[in-house]
This record gives sequence, C-alpha cells and structure tokens, in this order.
Amino acid sequence: MIDKLIFVVNNLFQIYFWLILVRCLLSFVPSIDWYKQPFQGLRDATDLYLNAFRKIIPPFNGIDFSPIIAIIALQVLNYLIIYGLLIIKQIAF
Repeated sequence: MIDKLIFVVNNLFQIYFWLILVRCLLSFVPSIDWYKQPFQGLRDATDLYLNAFRKIIPPFNGIDFSPIIAIIALQVLNYLIIYGLLIIKQIAF
C-alpha cells in the first residue's frame, strides 16, 4: 500500500516539475497569449507556486531566478515526503 502511495506522490511531483519547466521555457516565446487555453491553465497551475518564490527572490537584470529555487524546493519536498513514507513503511512492516 505504501509503495503505491510513494509511486503516486512521486509521479505527482514529477508532473508538477514538468509543468513548471514547460512554463519557464514557454516564457521565452513572446507570441504566446497567456489568456487563452491551454496556456492559461498552465499559467494558473504554476504561477501560484512560482509567485511565492518571486516575492522572495526579485529578478536580477531582468532574469527571473525564482523558478530555479522553486524547482529545487519542489524536489527537496518530494524527497522529504518519500523518505518519510519509507520510514513509515519500515516501522509499520
């Protein structure tokens, strides 16, 4: 049971990682209308998380480094949750 939970949690984090990465790469395309689907959905799904880091880390010379820190934080959180689930698995079984 915990193995399936670990699999699902890891996959959800990886999907969100890829959404953030696609969002960052698409920000270099100036002709994208972020108010039309599917770009609006992508923006809505990722900007809530990214804006938390944008408040902490301001742009430097017009370059936004906050997605890098956000991705690192996301991966660390992923590993901590999976590590916690592995510990629970060892204790329970």
